Amino acid sequence: MNLYDSKILLVDDNRELAAMIQNILRRSGYIHVDCAESCVEGLRKFCLEEPQLVILDIMLPDGDGFSLFRKMREKAETPILFLSAKDEDNDRLFGLGLGADDYITKPFLSQELILRVGAVLKRAYFMPGKTGPGSAEEEPVLKLGGHEISFSNASVVYGKKTLSLTAKELQILKKLNENRGKIVTFDALCMAVWGDAYYGYENTLMVHIRHLREKIEDDPSSPKWLLTARGLGYRLKKED
Repeated sequence: MNLYDSKILLVDDNRELAAMIQNILRRSGYIHVDCAESCVEGLRKFCLEEPQLVILDIMLPDGDGFSLFRKMREKAETPILFLSAKDEDNDRLFGLGLGADDYITKPFLSQELILRVGAVLKRAYFMPGKTGPGSAEEEPVLKLGGHEISFSNASVVYGKKTLSLTAKELQILKKLNENRGKIVTFDALCMAVWGDAYYGYENTLMVHIRHLREKIEDDPSSPKWLLTARGLGYRLKKED
């Protein structure tokens, strides 16, 4: 499956804007672009169509995009890009802190939208080591004490518990594991997760690290595996 075969779901109640975005994406080569105008319709199409990417407006007639985001993530770890007229830093950080893959504000340039959509899809499915949508290729299991992390299933098994990793948590953990025992700088981690446009995501990275520790550490407040290199970055400790 190539990049342009990816199914994209746009959830926005502004019909004129939705039609414009749909046209921009289709002219760029994305042929599978569907639209929904509400939270209810968006969730229904999300479950029915299983898209590879969701472009999600925050202000919707029957709710808000943040709540819909949570419901979608309960179903699948599909990459989600927030689209909003809200440009406040708090809203941006809140959306990214939830685990969103990107956040773009209205108005925007057509080329900016195309670049961001392409970047999110490439990071999620087409980067080296990624298997692409629909692929069943397995990746090794990472063991951190009593925790077993499956990269292919984006899950953590601990005793009888199974926890899901978000797309961002998975990308962070993969980058750390590729350099296990070595310090990975803040910039390198942000680049691995958000690509070239990573500037300004350092605080968001800290949020993801905190959530990740809650899933892979026995005591998140006193981590044994995901260690902080003060002023530099983070390090995934090797087995003793």
